[in-house]
Amino acid sequence: MPKGGRKGGHKGRVRQYTSPEEIDAQIKAEHERAQEAELEEGGGGAAGGDPTKPKKDQSSDESDDEDDEDYQQKRKGVEGLIDIENPNRAAQTAKKVTQVDVELPKELSRREREEIEKQKAKERYMKMHLAGKTDQAKADLARLAIIRKQREEAAKKKEEEKKLKDSTGAPAKGMQSLSLNK
Repeated sequence: MPKGGRKGGHKGRVRQYTSPEEIDAQIKAEHERAQEAELEEGGGGAAGGDPTKPKKDQSSDESDDEDDEDYQQKRKGVEGLIDIENPNRAAQTAKKVTQVDVELPKELSRREREEIEKQKAKERYMKMHLAGKTDQAKADLARLAIIRKQREEAAKKKEEEKKLKDSTGAPAKGMQSLSLNK
């Protein structure tokens, strides 16, 4: 047996349609009720004249504008009964493309700000490093100075050894060459 204890669901039932005449009658009734309420607010029924004719003056035009605004901001459920003052609730307003200011500086997110600060800090460090003002640059320069001294000493030793070989090795070579030519 299906849920609910009945055979069949709601889908196979006969639909009831409202005729256009009934819709027109409902609209007229609502319009008349609104006019009567307006006349009661405006100072009774004697000053209003014919209740079926809408009143056209400055006050009704202003109230029509207010009614249009209320109609556009129709509230759901009990929102119309309870005033809500939530400071955290942001009213969503759609901006047109013409109203958006492209020239204004865009507020950066926390991650973007941190990334930019990181890049700037890296550039500052590189400038100081190239100028030799950082601890690492000083250590590198000291190491390079030691290596240069070692290389200079090694180059001097090689030159001295070469001079010694040239001075001592020249007569021996000549003798060998003489003996081979015999």
